[in-house]
Amino acid sequence: MGEGKTPLTYAEAGVDIDAGNALVDRIGPAAAATKRPGVMAGLGGFAALFDLKAAGYADPILVAATDGVGTKLKIAMETGQMTGLGVDLVAMCVNDLICQGAEPLFFLDYFATGRLEVDTAAEIIEGIARGCAEAGCALIGGETAEMPGLYRDGEFDLAGFAIGAMERGKALPRDVGPGDVILGLAASGIHSNGYSLVRRVVERTGLGWDAPAPFANDTLGAALLTPTRLYVNATLAALKAGLPLRALAHITGGGLTENLPRVLPEGLGAEIDLDTWTLPPVFTWLMAEAALPEAEMLRTFNCGIGMAVVVPDDAADAAMQVLAEAGQEVTRIGRITEGQGVRYRSSLA
Repeated sequence: MGEGKTPLTYAEAGVDIDAGNALVDRIGPAAAATKRPGVMAGLGGFAALFDLKAAGYADPILVAATDGVGTKLKIAMETGQMTGLGVDLVAMCVNDLICQGAEPLFFLDYFATGRLEVDTAAEIIEGIARGCAEAGCALIGGETAEMPGLYRDGEFDLAGFAIGAMERGKALPRDVGPGDVILGLAASGIHSNGYSLVRRVVERTGLGWDAPAPFANDTLGAALLTPTRLYVNATLAALKAGLPLRALAHITGGGLTENLPRVLPEGLGAEIDLDTWTLPPVFTWLMAEAALPEAEMLRTFNCGIGMAVVVPDDAADAAMQVLAEAGQEVTRIGRITEGQGVRYRSSLA
């Protein structure tokens, strides 16, 4: 059977098992550095094990979140700058998880590509490990899929999966009411949403990725690849300090306009004072180059606020202090009001 035919191997079909093994060896130390209480078994097995009791939980509820990095990946592919992508991936997942009041415990990643380039993959996964270490969760497993014919050489996709826990009865949001204060935690930049529009804006300007950024002291590509900020440590510190946080909203695609209502009860809305913070230069540039109306800007980008924290008025000062001590730039940006939706005072201009 098969006489006279040239033998075919998996490698000749485009899948390099040895490269996959080399990647596992390369990323092992980075993953091991994220180990935390509760980890029983991590990389190398068919599945990872985690002991919630060893992590300190008495009556835990599991919470899960999954996300990706979106078309920000295209800029990384075209510039060859991969360093921050792993942090982006972790942040997009764990920032969602904390909004439910859950502590991130462990993380799994999915990296898919047409041809596995060990150095590129390792740079990304080592970034994932850095993000996990900052968020206090363990990188305990994942999947690297080499799929020639589905992705072109140099192309890849990323997905992340975060699992957290909280004690029963501690879920957020809770008890949100009119008069509660909304605190805004500053974003590090665009984060990982809106890049389909960002890329169109750059195309319109005719600028290359290596051109000086009109809004930053860096190249355009590097400035637009600024990693997403992690809010886990600061918000967990506030929760563990016993502060009465009532809601957290991760401001991603949809901006404040779409994300704040996700944590508000029926019949309540929010009033945001746009004069309370300065629109970061990258957003000023995007708004001008795209000729974006203000309402569209506010429902596309985070506009400088990456996380909204809702607290009772009498706890706002204490919450601001704890969040600031944990490294966040905090501003009072508005209040919870009667009525649906988000209303804005003043303007971004």
